[in-house]
Amino acid sequence: MGKTFVITGTLPTLKRDEAKLIIMQAGGKVTNSISAKTDYLVVGAEPGSKLVKAESLGIKSLSESELLAMVGN
Repeated sequence: MGKTFVITGTLPTLKRDEAKLIIMQAGGKVTNSISAKTDYLVVGAEPGSKLVKAESLGIKSLSESELLAMVGN
């Protein structure tokens, strides 16, 4: 996959560590802060400032279900 993800907010069914593991097993990388190198922001409930920053940089936001579909789970 080779993409960089940031997770923000509370995901509906996955714990943050589970989401990170799924991304890493699919060949992605998870970081804690948004930057121009971020490919996707995985957004849960109450996302906070990371969503605003991602939108300002034009970074695509994904829901938990979109993330799971992307990695084939």
